[in-house]
Amino acid sequence: MSNQDDDRFRARPSAPRQRGDAFINKVMRQTNKAGAELGKTVGKVGHRPGSRLGRGHVAARFAGASLTPSARRVMIKARLVNLAKAGPRSTTAHLRYIEREGVDSQSGPGHAYGPTTDAADTAAFEEHGREDRHHFRFIVSPEDAEQLDDLRTYTRHLMARLEADLGTRLDWVAVDHWNTDNPHTHVVLRGKDDVGKDLIISRDYIAEGMRRRASELATEWLGPRTELEIQCAMQREVDQERWTGLDRTLQRLAVDGFVRSEKLAEPRLQRQRQMLIGRLQHLQRMGLASVQQPGTWTIHPDAESTLRTMGERGDIIRTMQRAMSGRQRDLAVFQPSEDGRSIVGRVVGKGLADELHDKGYLIVDGTDGKAYYVGLPTRSELEHYPTGAVVEVKGSTDVRAADRNIIGLAVDGVYRTDHHLAVSQGQATPDRDPREVVAAHVRRLEALRRAGIVEREAEGVWRVPNDLAERGRQYDVQRLGGSVAVELKSHLPIERQARIIGATWLDQQLIGGGKGFGDLGFGGEAKQAMQQRADFLAEQGLAERHGQRVILARNLLGTLRKRELTQAAKDITAETGLEHRPVSEGQPVVGIYRRNVTLASGRYAMLDDGLGFSLVPWKPSIEQRLGQQIAATVRGGGVSWQIGRHRGASIC
Repeated sequence: MSNQDDDRFRARPSAPRQRGDAFINKVMRQTNKAGAELGKTVGKVGHRPGSRLGRGHVAARFAGASLTPSARRVMIKARLVNLAKAGPRSTTAHLRYIEREGVDSQSGPGHAYGPTTDAADTAAFEEHGREDRHHFRFIVSPEDAEQLDDLRTYTRHLMARLEADLGTRLDWVAVDHWNTDNPHTHVVLRGKDDVGKDLIISRDYIAEGMRRRASELATEWLGPRTELEIQCAMQREVDQERWTGLDRTLQRLAVDGFVRSEKLAEPRLQRQRQMLIGRLQHLQRMGLASVQQPGTWTIHPDAESTLRTMGERGDIIRTMQRAMSGRQRDLAVFQPSEDGRSIVGRVVGKGLADELHDKGYLIVDGTDGKAYYVGLPTRSELEHYPTGAVVEVKGSTDVRAADRNIIGLAVDGVYRTDHHLAVSQGQATPDRDPREVVAAHVRRLEALRRAGIVEREAEGVWRVPNDLAERGRQYDVQRLGGSVAVELKSHLPIERQARIIGATWLDQQLIGGGKGFGDLGFGGEAKQAMQQRADFLAEQGLAERHGQRVILARNLLGTLRKRELTQAAKDITAETGLEHRPVSEGQPVVGIYRRNVTLASGRYAMLDDGLGFSLVPWKPSIEQRLGQQIAATVRGGGVSWQIGRHRGASIC
């Protein structure tokens, strides 16, 4: 190299590398904590651990500097979602939830919008963010949302202020919800900035800065709260049986667990003093506070958790009352019991108990005459439980009776279906079909085989471990993601089940004698529907009436299922011109998954091999394979699915 070349040399340092993405991972952990602790005061802004990491940490210090006690209040809930852990369908499911029916101001479906469009393409938004590391979810709930009227414009102005604070354009969609007492907006924000790098937002900005910007904007639009509005808001909190703003103020005023009257007499608390004293007296009547001496109160340590629980319980009761529409029922919250008790009933209402985390609930009108609130496991799909459907709810942590039976029938660790069938036939009763009993156990074994817990050595022969019951219980807990399991017994209301060709839930109740049905509500209606069903079966030659006694045909469920499948196959043949190919026990079926067909006997997948089609029992796990070639094998009423022809990973 010449001296002239040396003179022209210029250092060009590249951007610093993020080794192992350690910096981003650290920020994401801190940001996640901020979302969990939103609304709590944990030190001062700028002094929390990790507060200077990420965009917006400077803006968080100065946001809300002009706010006064008369400013409009806005609550913001935040969640950072790690898309790798949440799963590929997490964003799609959340967008579908927030756009569901009945959430807009006219009780119609929600409508997603963006910064410049009133009709956002949520499919394209999800597609663009599919490779993102994370995204953010916010719920923005102004206290005076009804006065704001135009939440859409308010949200756009708020997001513009966030862009200014964070120093980047933001890619987001939002949906306004007007179906609750507090209208609010759901915002989904991609985790990328305007140059395609991971968007890291300061913990302080998420915890405080956003809320202050939202409060500033609401105050600019509506003006400060009047003295009367402030007094009325506090007055409403005095007698509430939930954790309130007055409780938070008392919590901050407590010194060594005591709230003293001289502290309440400070000038800054003049407007609140009478309300705070009234709240203390109400807590005392509830047993959550006590007077140590005149002018000195102590609030019990568990007051916050107790009040939060009471608030949640009150919300549940109001939700149940709305769902029951004035029908008189005893109301209860379903709790798994040690004796494995389950409930069966009709879905009369459903929704999201936690819209930020997509945790749903069902309101079930039980056969015992009670109405139950059922909290669903995480990631449960509400669309799987249509209103009017019949479901069974039980604890997912219970050991399954089928697993106990399999262990009891196994000889030297081997379970045989022929042995089980012989035992069942020896114990047969009119309400139990031995073949259906064995088929149910085979379906369970197929599921456990796919989980690697049991092995199928030959047709009808299974190798099972000695600890099958416990391993099966752990499998159920992990699969269901919660302590409650909900099984869809029929997607059809009982009114439609009464006169239809197909193996229905009512047929199963007729076989079992309809035990445990009450006379009130769904139990009484189910009894009437069973009588109508018995009359219909008699018309079809599948039952005989002898006075009040009904004698059902042998293999009733199998006969009804076969008739319905035959008719469904004829309809598809007339529509497509394809020949129906019946499914044989143990023989693989290969084809392109075209669609699913919902029948009274259950849901079936249509597999098209180009010349003909087969109908195979459907499973939720194959829905993402729509339009792809897959293989299925039916054994004993159960089905196992594989990608491609006899090879590839099992998918359900």
